Amino acid sequence: MLKENYTLSNGVEIPKLGLGTWFISDENAAQAVKEAVKIGYRHIDTAQAYMNERGVGEGIRTCGVKREELFVTTKLAAEVKSYSEAVASIDNSLKTLGLDYIDLMIIHSPKPWMEFHEKESYFEGNQQAWKALEEAYKVGKIRAIGVSNFQTADIENILKSCTIKPMVNQILTHISNTPKELIQYCKEKDILVEAYSPVAHGELMKNKEVLNMAEKYGVTVPQLSIRYCLELGLLPLPKTANVAHMKNNSDVDFVISTEDMEILKNIKKIDNYGAASMFPVYGGRLK
Repeated sequence: MLKENYTLSNGVEIPKLGLGTWFISDENAAQAVKEAVKIGYRHIDTAQAYMNERGVGEGIRTCGVKREELFVTTKLAAEVKSYSEAVASIDNSLKTLGLDYIDLMIIHSPKPWMEFHEKESYFEGNQQAWKALEEAYKVGKIRAIGVSNFQTADIENILKSCTIKPMVNQILTHISNTPKELIQYCKEKDILVEAYSPVAHGELMKNKEVLNMAEKYGVTVPQLSIRYCLELGLLPLPKTANVAHMKNNSDVDFVISTEDMEILKNIKKIDNYGAASMFPVYGGRLK
């Protein structure tokens, strides 16, 4: 699986499985990246909000694998909703990462996190941020651009004014939380859906139906959860700094039957995400 790719709408290839780095400290990020690359990961996902871009960049530069063989994603902070701020933020990410280019950069959220449930749509601000991403893309600072946590209306707003359409929408997707209509919409627009927190922040480990299904296939719950996303044509981004978990998460070379996929698609939604639910984004959090 670590050697398989999707192809984005602009022809850029992106590894089908990535390593998420949310909650990995800047001090530990470089080692986590190097361990992941050693296992075979070639896709690393970070964000300005994670406060670990420096460490991720160090790991990329010192892992022993050529830069062009690696795929690095980062995200424009959710609070950046003006053209000038976005331009400065893009350049700051490049500087902090210590890289000549970023493979994929996306708008982290359609609204600032602390205002996610406010009525303000930030349509104009997102168009301004998108303009900055387009310009950075056109001059080669970024190889692909996209969005995250965007609903249909948010994407339509970008499509109304853009010269380059989004190539990715990264959203919370896992067993018991599969936004089918949004996923279908993105597929129709040729936008690849990336699934963050595919193991539901660990909550799926407590679900008896999921546990029983994993046992049926002789796999762990994280493996079943990651494979579920892949079966849907999504790109899962499990996050971990644990080397054993990295290996386990990448060992997903099995197939879930059509019947079992239907069961998993219709498992009752998990409502309790625990104490880490700081930001009510898609029933989850900042990601």
